[in-house]
Amino acid sequence: MTLSVADVTVRVDDKTLVDAATFDAPAGAVTALLGPNGAGKSTLLRVVAGVLRPASGTVHIESDDLLAMRRRDRARRVALIEQDATTELPLTGRAVVGLGRTPHEALLGGRDPSSERSVTQAMTDAGALPFADRELPSLSGGERQRVLLARALAQQPRLLLLDEPMNHLDIAAQLEVLALLTRLAAEGVTVVAAMHDLALAASHADHVVVLAHGRVVESGPTAETLTPDLIHDVYGVRAAWTTNPLTAKPLLVIG
Repeated sequence: MTLSVADVTVRVDDKTLVDAATFDAPAGAVTALLGPNGAGKSTLLRVVAGVLRPASGTVHIESDDLLAMRRRDRARRVALIEQDATTELPLTGRAVVGLGRTPHEALLGGRDPSSERSVTQAMTDAGALPFADRELPSLSGGERQRVLLARALAQQPRLLLLDEPMNHLDIAAQLEVLALLTRLAAEGVTVVAAMHDLALAASHADHVVVLAHGRVVESGPTAETLTPDLIHDVYGVRAAWTTNPLTAKPLLVIG
């Protein structure tokens, strides 16, 4: 399902956080939302997820208007993992992941018999199964991140939104999560992730959307869009494409 964002503007008081943002995130692809701190990445993700109402603009997934959709219906299609989202409630990892099944359960009771299987599978995929019986406040940042990812997977979304999903993860865990996102995209899930690591995004994203000062500067296929000139203009740093000697894939080097 292709995500289409058109002319989205977000204002808080007299400040414009997102200014007429327009882009598509292709179906079955990993799209990286890039830009310096304060560019509007998190705000834009919250709009797409329906958490934040824009001053103007539209958000569609295929022909469905996400902004007009009922919350429960939207939660069956879209999952959002916010940056540093947490809770101090003494819920176990499994209980937290189980919350992801809420949109799929009957309103008047009658638990979906497949829920437990879905929760276990989501925790396995996210590497969160070792934390199933531990309470969330006792987990490290990286462990919590895996549990929150599992909760999103338990929703079985067609659109998965992630705000800095590599936060708190070590290098091995980052690569595992990126491999999972690539697999989900191959299975038909549209993935949009706000990322600050340009090199990591360049090596794993199929598509990029580059923001600066709340505006979309460029969007398109990764290697074609992330040119050295664009990176210098947006980030003020030098960059060059080369070949990764380990994988033979294109590699973005930041200087």
